[in-house]
Amino acid sequence: MTGKIIIAGAGLGGLAAASSLMKAGFEVEVYEQSPQLAEVGAGIQISANAFHVLRDLGLADELLRVGVRPGAYVFRLHDTGEELQRFELARDHEEKHGAPYVQMHRADFHEILAARARAARSDVIRLNHRLESFVETHDHVEARFSNGHVARGDLLIGADGLKSVVRKQIVGETPATYTGDGAWRLLVPVERLPKPFLEPVMSVFMGPGGHAVCYYLRAGALLNFVGIIETDDISEESWTLKLPWEKLKADFAGWHPAIQTIIDRGDHDQCFRWSLHNRPPIRKWSTGRATLLGDSAHPSLPYLAQGAVMAIEDGAVLARALKMTGSVGDALSLYERNRVDRTARIVEQSTFNRKLFHLPSVQAMRDAFSTRDEGEDRNKWLYSYNPLTVDLI
Repeated sequence: MTGKIIIAGAGLGGLAAASSLMKAGFEVEVYEQSPQLAEVGAGIQISANAFHVLRDLGLADELLRVGVRPGAYVFRLHDTGEELQRFELARDHEEKHGAPYVQMHRADFHEILAARARAARSDVIRLNHRLESFVETHDHVEARFSNGHVARGDLLIGADGLKSVVRKQIVGETPATYTGDGAWRLLVPVERLPKPFLEPVMSVFMGPGGHAVCYYLRAGALLNFVGIIETDDISEESWTLKLPWEKLKADFAGWHPAIQTIIDRGDHDQCFRWSLHNRPPIRKWSTGRATLLGDSAHPSLPYLAQGAVMAIEDGAVLARALKMTGSVGDALSLYERNRVDRTARIVEQSTFNRKLFHLPSVQAMRDAFSTRDEGEDRNKWLYSYNPLTVDLI
């Protein structure tokens, strides 16, 4: 297939897909509703299964420069810090899967992806375009925007996130169920932390009613904290909602001293919390000339660190499917067929991890991790996937 592709949404998934598609020879236009490109101040994790794609786009050196390669994934008890399990990430991950595991600031990653897309085509990103609807015919699709602009192409990709306009038109309203979890996020400059502090690994502190994830960003200059707490206090599903520092402090009373230090030394007016909602996987997310990608297609809870990774995988597989087939319809069938089961498994495993990380007692946690090898499981099916070489059937 040849032709013009319209992408709604200039987030991480939309920009990565744009570069994959342009590298494959397609004409691409990306439409973003915001007046400027921006990302929230939070961390993101990229495992080998997505790094293959980013390296293919020529971004490996830049990403490694701004990122951190954690030594291991470590699971600990929330109060004592007792280590229940660890699996190696740095050298071991790359030896097993042929690409590194990297943690970085979302804004740095977004900036690098935008620069890569614009290097391929300077005007590829169009800001201030809020999608309202799309119309399909037998030979094209039209994306209609609130400012009156109409973009015409051969394919429309909805990379427009949780509140996707494209998804709503394809599959209708999807029920979102509150998980019972609120997620705090906080960034702390390491210069404020005592030395030595937490080792440079991915640390997961787990306890009844919550868990906390800590890792380093920006070549070790920042520490990223995400604290999940079970709560009946439901707020909006937004990454930018601030709540009082005192509430964050109270939510983690009695937790490990390292958690207390992070909370105490973070900016007290920069404590963000959003409510986590779950959505069941769907089996069909394409029409004749429109499809979905990333959170628009398969939103996931953040308990497996694969949300952006899935979107990057999607873009690479979709680009391959479009090159392999003679029509948009055939390409979308091939793309969907090869992504539905994998993404559903990731969504379901992320939901399972919520239960695993919040088991009701210390003994239950010890028992669970004594019988489950988290590293072996992920290495077997999750990280070993390469979207550039996997057989498409």
